[in-house]
Amino acid sequence: MWAAILVTLWRWTMAVLDWRCHWRVLTGRAKVDVVIITNIRDEQERHLFWGSLRPKHGHSDGARIYLNGVAGRIRGIYVTAEELLSKSGRQLAKQQFINAVKWADQRGAKVVLLAASTKRLFGRDGTELKAMFPHILFTIGDNGTALLLCQDIAQALHQAKLSSNSRVLVVGPYGILGTEVTKFLLQQGYDVVGFGTNPTLLNEFSSNFPIELHSEIQHVGKVDAVIACTHSQQAKLTVDAIELLRHVDKKLLVIDVAEPANLDAVTYARCEHVVVRQDAGNAWSPELRFVMGRISSGMLNLPPNSVFGCFAESMTLYNAIYREHQHTLLTHNWFYVNRLNIAVLSYNFDVLKVSSAPAYCFGQKLTSFCLERDSTRMKTAERDLGQVGNAALST
Repeated sequence: MWAAILVTLWRWTMAVLDWRCHWRVLTGRAKVDVVIITNIRDEQERHLFWGSLRPKHGHSDGARIYLNGVAGRIRGIYVTAEELLSKSGRQLAKQQFINAVKWADQRGAKVVLLAASTKRLFGRDGTELKAMFPHILFTIGDNGTALLLCQDIAQALHQAKLSSNSRVLVVGPYGILGTEVTKFLLQQGYDVVGFGTNPTLLNEFSSNFPIELHSEIQHVGKVDAVIACTHSQQAKLTVDAIELLRHVDKKLLVIDVAEPANLDAVTYARCEHVVVRQDAGNAWSPELRFVMGRISSGMLNLPPNSVFGCFAESMTLYNAIYREHQHTLLTHNWFYVNRLNIAVLSYNFDVLKVSSAPAYCFGQKLTSFCLERDSTRMKTAERDLGQVGNAALST
């Protein structure tokens, strides 16, 4: 009950303090330019945003974001990432998503983002959705995320002093982001290996990328870094997987773009002494503002002036099309990642001073990418972890 009261107070306070929205109404402008429609990560996040109360129409307001005057609004639907894996969950999510688009349309939104696990809710092209709302531009945001993610990877590998001879594992290589990451790493000369739990997709992927591929994590061998591009439960990094993958005398670099996180906070807490982990694919801009500042950005586990890369893409597209008059972008298919779309976003990110976000891990700023082990601390941590395991076995 208290959670519901607090989050309701948060929404009301944002509505009161959103002076930009009030000015828009007074001057006859649309309340919002971009609506970001997203599922929730898990039950914990469901409790955080709704407590014990279910939204009447299956969706409700989230954070209010402004990027150089572009008004973005998050609209959360009442479905978790796990529920979207079932047929009934997807059917429910589709109706809630359509209801949320109608809400956005009524408030003047011109761009709608299919965020998080909703990207393929309406198929690979979103044909059904586009037919229902032909005057709205829909995007899945992965061109922006891919662009920022590859920047994060390049910077992290450099700071960790990993050379092009290093062995890098891509988890979920056959997904949209996994494919772009694999291309990027191969272009940079890295020794790339892929891991996924769908043998059919792995086989299809191998015809385009003749790299070492595995469907069992124990067959991968030692690697220097992991790029996690999927939140699939079957492909999540575990403590045992970390031990199988990392070199005995080194920490393992994990660059995690998955939402929910692939290497989740609970698992990370158990192995942080042997891992350097970075949240990746996020955007930063001095022109970016949350109504209620750090309180609102903290609700999304984001640092100040930062948003997810897909959020930045949707708001940047609005700015490019409706303020910079790049109307040809309306004809692009933003459900696909390609070189032209990425180049367009790279240019327009520069216009809005959008760049890859500073390196963070679960709300904490990363101060070092050093993969060298501190032998004394490592032995103590490993001893404690062993004692926990022995205690669990004895109960």
